[in-house]
Amino acid sequence: MIDIGINLTNKQFAGECDEIINRAINAGVEQILLTGTSVRSSKEALALAKEYPDTLFATAGIHPHDAKSMNNESINILKALLSEKQVIAVGECGLDFDRDFSPRPVQEACFHAQLTLSEEVSKPLFLHERAAFEHFIAILAEHKQLPQAVVHCFTGSLKEVKTYLDKGYYIGFTGAVSDSRRFAHLEEVVRYVPLDSMLIETDAPFMMPKNTPNRQLSYKQQRRNEPAFLPYVAQSIAQFKGIPLKAVTESTTQNAQELFKL
Repeated sequence: MIDIGINLTNKQFAGECDEIINRAINAGVEQILLTGTSVRSSKEALALAKEYPDTLFATAGIHPHDAKSMNNESINILKALLSEKQVIAVGECGLDFDRDFSPRPVQEACFHAQLTLSEEVSKPLFLHERAAFEHFIAILAEHKQLPQAVVHCFTGSLKEVKTYLDKGYYIGFTGAVSDSRRFAHLEEVVRYVPLDSMLIETDAPFMMPKNTPNRQLSYKQQRRNEPAFLPYVAQSIAQFKGIPLKAVTESTTQNAQELFKL
């Protein structure tokens, strides 16, 4: 399996990289993408990826929450990072009108800048959208030479996912699919999305799969997600689709290899 998005630079993982990676490999997760959410975290993600060649890879981008941190040098720095072979996608970038940690006009300008960057470097997009679907789609439509993309950590509606699929985008699913209380609608979405358009991710340390057995949590008191729990995301998808788990893991692995050229 390939976990297409974790936040290994998060302070919750400080000093535990070897243990996190070893548990992931033991669980069948052979490659992991580290998500860049700011210039700083993108640099840190690249540094970690270089320490674990062929296992860790990185993205480089500015999350909408951090859009206010963008300055005149940010895009040039991201472009330099994207010239590294371990940095395989632009992002995490997009819009988040749910929390508005950065002003909306600033988010939009930051998003435009990174879409233009992706057109220049021809590396796939790692997209984020929350409560901003119409603005998000409108901005994407202004860019005519965009590479392939994944809409990561998808929790939206069936109507929204149909729009993304029509654009040829991949859909990234996290442990949210197992949360029947908050995201019950995702069962219908998962059933609709074809396997060849799916990717799986943990978004660790967030989005803990609800179907993770308690015995798996013994080495951390808090319910902190990590790549070793990726099989439980795949398990929920297999259950919803009524197909073997192996079909999910094989297809999503192949999809990730094709999108990110792994």
